[in-house]
Amino acid sequence: MAATMKGPVAVEDVNVTFEDQQKINKFARNTSRMTELKNEIEAKKKSLQNLQDASDDLMMLEDDALLIPFQIGDVFVSHSQEETQEMLEAAKESLEAEVRVLEQRVVSIQQVLGDLKVQLYAKFGNNINLEADES
Repeated sequence: MAATMKGPVAVEDVNVTFEDQQKINKFARNTSRMTELKNEIEAKKKSLQNLQDASDDLMMLEDDALLIPFQIGDVFVSHSQEETQEMLEAAKESLEAEVRVLEQRVVSIQQVLGDLKVQLYAKFGNNINLEADES
């Protein structure tokens, strides 16, 4: 079989130094970490939505004397409607704070990746692909 080439392919002989390899590795690690953080943010946002749904359902209850089970670790503890509502609000605030911290980490990683992209594309041009696969 003969391989056919589409268009001109200009491959420059660029020397990859140890420092360049370190930058490429740092880029890969940060890209991986950013993906993990984004997945973690999505999971926390789903949990936050579940807490909001539980809070909304709790508000619709008509019987104020009813004890509501609330999960703490592996155990369910029954509380009054008001106490449970307060616990839900505290859990939501905690999750929102965690999401903000994770989003700040993503922004800082994006800045690092942006700087590395500039440096690596400046040296390697089209010989390196630093774009994420959207699959």
